[in-house]
Amino acid sequence: MQHEDSAAQRMIVDEPYYEALGNECDVFAAAYANQLPILLKGPTGCGKTRFVHHMAWRLRRPLITVACHDDLTAADLVGRYLVKGGETQWLDGPLTHAVRIGAICYLDEIVEARKDTSVVIHPLCDDRRVLPIDKLGELLPVPREFSLVVSYNPGYQSVLKDLKQSTRQRFVALEFGYPAPELEARIIATESGIADDIAARLVRFGAHTRNLKGSGLDEGASTRLLVNAAKLMASGVGAALACDTAVAHALTDDGELLHAVHELASAVF
Repeated sequence: MQHEDSAAQRMIVDEPYYEALGNECDVFAAAYANQLPILLKGPTGCGKTRFVHHMAWRLRRPLITVACHDDLTAADLVGRYLVKGGETQWLDGPLTHAVRIGAICYLDEIVEARKDTSVVIHPLCDDRRVLPIDKLGELLPVPREFSLVVSYNPGYQSVLKDLKQSTRQRFVALEFGYPAPELEARIIATESGIADDIAARLVRFGAHTRNLKGSGLDEGASTRLLVNAAKLMASGVGAALACDTAVAHALTDDGELLHAVHELASAVF
């Protein structure tokens, strides 16, 4: 009953707004039906997380999301013993919990996690379909409803943090990019409520910043940042200030680059 209650709490009730870039929804659904793990590749803020939320809603499965970081270990994903009230109790990690309730488990920026996480990920992603819980001496069978989804940004990660081929080749890979200008403008207008012509200008501004990638900026303005700027503008913040605070300062701390991005915004608005 506890697992059923938890599964219900993890369900996404309202449809998340998502504009398909291509056939990614059909491929995801087919991969899920065939119990194939899914790898999402693409730049920061291009819609990968929103896509996973949309597919969890569409497939009517609970969703458990883990934001990976440098200190995330296999034990953090699987679980550990804790002392509570003078007694030692086992606490499932998010990955184990997702397996038990047949959820979609989304490991965001998987390459940021420690390398030992591959020990528990690999058996989930091949014909074994089990989760090894060494501390319990248990091989937890994976139900058909469970799906593992991971993401990373190949253009931003260093060579030291790239996905190993032994991991990569276990996944069906979907590559994401920034939407076409007309679609991106529609997304910005829908998300923020701003006028269509202002949304189109924000798209042009974003494209200019993306041209600076490799010339000082690690990343250009993502769709997410442009939506943030649009929301500020819809609330009465001036265009230049909105672009500075929501975009420029989110991209860099370098004075010359901040000035360059500010000039781009001024030219567009």
